[in-house]
Amino acid sequence: MTVAGSDSGGGAGIQADLKTFAALRVHGTCAVTCLTAQNPCEVRAVQAVRPSFLRAQLESVCAQLPPRAVKTGMLYSAELIRAVAEFPFPDGPPLIVDPVMVATSGAPLLQRRAIRALTTALLPRATLITPNLHEAELLLEARLCSVEDLREAARTLQRRFGAAVLLKGGHLDRLQRAVDLYYDGRTELLLEAPRIRGLHTHGTGCTYAAAIAAYVARGASLPRAVAAAKHFITRALARAYRAAGHDVLWPGA
Repeated sequence: MTVAGSDSGGGAGIQADLKTFAALRVHGTCAVTCLTAQNPCEVRAVQAVRPSFLRAQLESVCAQLPPRAVKTGMLYSAELIRAVAEFPFPDGPPLIVDPVMVATSGAPLLQRRAIRALTTALLPRATLITPNLHEAELLLEARLCSVEDLREAARTLQRRFGAAVLLKGGHLDRLQRAVDLYYDGRTELLLEAPRIRGLHTHGTGCTYAAAIAAYVARGASLPRAVAAAKHFITRALARAYRAAGHDVLWPGA
């Protein structure tokens, strides 16, 4: 199940998550938090749903299709964050939280006053959090410039929130390889892949987290799911296609 915003351009959010679920042969359900008016270059407007309507979506899906894993993306407001954090998902499925704060285009996707709700209500409930470099810097109020910085930041976030952490280092542009750091309190994984330059895509973080949720739903342990998802997103980037002159991830087989 994905709980996230809708991307009218089809490259990120709910649309990217459902494409990823389908590619990995799991049935995807969703609860939409926001409608966005966006394209690959900009987010023009955001319309959040009422918290009561988000809860109604969660209740409706869980009544007949209880999820084996839940992934969150754009939650936008403190009220929507609390609606997810307080929802009694049946059987307590793993919760993968992608703390979406800023779009690739630079548009804010999380209200500033919602950061406290994210850190106090939702992240402590997560099984895994998947911040990118900039989101980790916002959470830690610190600059991250190296792999060693990623390692220390992942450990700090794990201690602070009690969840496993996948810190995505793709924005460390000076590195020759795309490096991510996973740490769950015991196991550390340094995940590396060839850096694919020249692409201008968005939705990479959504797709990555959705792939982790899909592998977990299929029964993989968290470290195995993260490693498999790293391979999946690398392949999706390598097979990116062009749509009306824009680069788009290809999550298909």
